[in-house]
Parts: sequence; C-alpha cells; structure tokens
Amino acid sequence: MSNQKNSNKLILKLMALGPGIITAALVFGPSKMTITSRLGAEYAYDMLWIVVIAIFFMLIFTGMGARIGISSQESLLSLIRTKWGRIAGITIGFGVFLVSTSFQAGNSIGVGIAVAEASGTAAWVWVLVFNALGVALLFFRSFYKTLERLMITLVGIMLLSFLTTVFLAKPSFSRIVNGFIPSIPDGSEGLLIAFVASCFSIVGAFYQAYLVQENRKPGQQGENKSATGIMILGVMSAVVIICGAAVLHPQGIQVNSASEMSMALQPLFGSYASHLFLAGLFGASFSSLVGNATVGGSLLADSLGFGKSLNDKIVKSFIALVMVCGASISLIFGKLPLELIIFAQSVTIFLVPFIGMAMFAIANDAKIMKNNVNSWFSRYVGMIGLLLLFGLAGWNFYQLFIK
Repeated sequence: MSNQKNSNKLILKLMALGPGIITAALVFGPSKMTITSRLGAEYAYDMLWIVVIAIFFMLIFTGMGARIGISSQESLLSLIRTKWGRIAGITIGFGVFLVSTSFQAGNSIGVGIAVAEASGTAAWVWVLVFNALGVALLFFRSFYKTLERLMITLVGIMLLSFLTTVFLAKPSFSRIVNGFIPSIPDGSEGLLIAFVASCFSIVGAFYQAYLVQENRKPGQQGENKSATGIMILGVMSAVVIICGAAVLHPQGIQVNSASEMSMALQPLFGSYASHLFLAGLFGASFSSLVGNATVGGSLLADSLGFGKSLNDKIVKSFIALVMVCGASISLIFGKLPLELIIFAQSVTIFLVPFIGMAMFAIANDAKIMKNNVNSWFSRYVGMIGLLLLFGLAGWNFYQLFIK
C-alpha cells in the first residue's frame, strides 16, 4: 500500500511539472538537435557556455509566462486584445500559426526518418502514421492530460537516449568544464546565434501562460513550476553538444541533420547505440510534432475568439489543421523547402520582438499581475532579453535580405 502511495505522489509531482516539460519538449525538436549536434561536431566542447546564456533568458521569460497564467483567468491573447486591441491579438495568433505550420514539415520529416532508419523502411509511411496518431490524440477526452503524459514520456526517452550515448562516448570531463568558459571560435557566430534563437524560444515562453492555466485545477490558483522543464531543456542541449564533441568532432564529420549522429555512432558502438540515439530523435520529433501543432492551432483559435481550452472541438480542429498542413508539405516536397524556411524566418523576424514586448508589458502591469508582477530583477534582465531578441531579429534580417 505504501509503495502505491509513493508511486501516486511521484506521478502527481511529475504532473505538476507538466507545463515546463511540455515547453521543453516542443522547443527541443529535430532542427534544435541538428544545431546542437553541429556545435559539438564543429567546435567540440568550446560552445557549451552558450547553453547557460540561452537557458537563463528562457527561464526569465518562461517564468513571466507562467506568472501571467497564474495571475489571470483570461488568456494572454485576451489580455493583449484588451490592452492593445483586437488587431494585436490576431497578428500574434496568425503569425504563430504560420510559423508553426512552416516548421511542422520539419517535425514530420524528423519523426519519419527516425523510425525509417531504425527499421529500414520508407520515411513517408511513418510521416503518415505518426501524423495520424497525432490527430488521433486530439480525440482523447482530456487532450491536455494526454499531451502532458506523452511529453513527460518522450522527454524521459530523450534523456535516457542522450545520457546513455554520452556514457558510451566517454567524453573528456576536463574539456567539458573548460567548455563553460566563454569563448567564440572563428566562424562560429552564425551557429551560435542560431542556437540562441532556437533555445530562447519566446513563443514557447508565451505559451507557458496557456499551459499553466490548462494545468490549474478548479478553485486553485496554480503554481509556477516551469523552471524544472527549462532546466531539462538545458541538460538535453548540453548533452547533445557533448555527444557531437566526443563522437563527431574527432572524426571531422560535418552534420547536416540530426540523424547523421546515429550513423556516426554505429561503426563505433554498434547498432544498439545508433538505434538508441534514433529513439531520442524520435522523441524530439514526435514531441515537437504534437507540441508545435498545439501551440500554432490553439493560439490561432484564441486570437479569432474561439477560446483557449485544449478540450474544445474548435481548438482541436485548428491543431489538426497544423498537423495536416505540415504532413502535406513534407510528403509533397520530401524535405522542408528553402522558400518555406525563409518565409517562416521572415515572419519570425517581425513577430518575436513584438511578442516579447507584449509579454514583458503584461508582466509589468501591477493591475493584472498583482503579487506576481515582475520583480526589479526580472524587469532589468527582461529588458536585456528584449535587446537580445531585437539583436537576433536584426541579424536574421541582415542574413535574409541584405547579405
């Protein structure tokens, strides 16, 4: 009986961490894995310090999102509509939908490749299977609870896969420690900025407000336990960089996709290690496939006035629309088209700073936030984070339209 009670307590504690873990899972997708693998492959352990910087700002803004969700019964987009008008809310909701749909194709391809390479079958079959499974999940009675349990499971798979890979690779402990000392190797600037942009996900931080409200039980205020999930995101990022440094860098292997890490593992450690890493890639891809669609679909539904609850049929239909569009793009083109990547980045350039400023203003509003208003520390660090967002947007604009 005591074992059953302890097991139930553990489950309840994990469920309380749900919003933060969901955010970590949707941020850590196949593109994020590719960027982190490349950091390790090209610069060994030298760029580990950037994980600390990116996670620090992600913690600050995710904390803001969580406290906004705790402080108000209204959704964050409803608060933005009240403060700045309906157009502002629709702009954010529609912009996030466009970006989510664009990158959903990459998530579909990632999950297809992970299973196809492990089983020796065609990737397109698994794209169909797992998108169909993703849509099927929407029909569960409590979609949020299903999503929460799924993400916790997939994050567990990722952690097990990546930590085991690191154990097999036997990295240099002293070089890991030295990697947390800031340095910028020649030619690393672009990859460094790409990593910060992918890890410091303002859309993920924004959606934390919704996840906290979904997780809140009737009559309860809710809790801010987002930090644990974001710390897990940091651990997974660092571990994949270390894998790349220990396995790919000594062989001089260039990384163009996350699946190439599994190919490099096979001659060194056998098919077991290769399949284990592919399991991690599957976890990253499928969690992002479901999580990314949930963000894009639910925010569009809320911005158009259809509500925010993940259990509403109309919200589920918007989420399914993102999945169907992403799967269709991946099946038609076989890869994420360059034009679509440029389009998504173009939308992001103008959208992300706007979202960050809106979140920051709401979190500083004492009438809305009451006791959860930003502290002086969150205000000052938040301003630095906004400057970073504008810097990233400026760099992206330069890369796309000027260079």
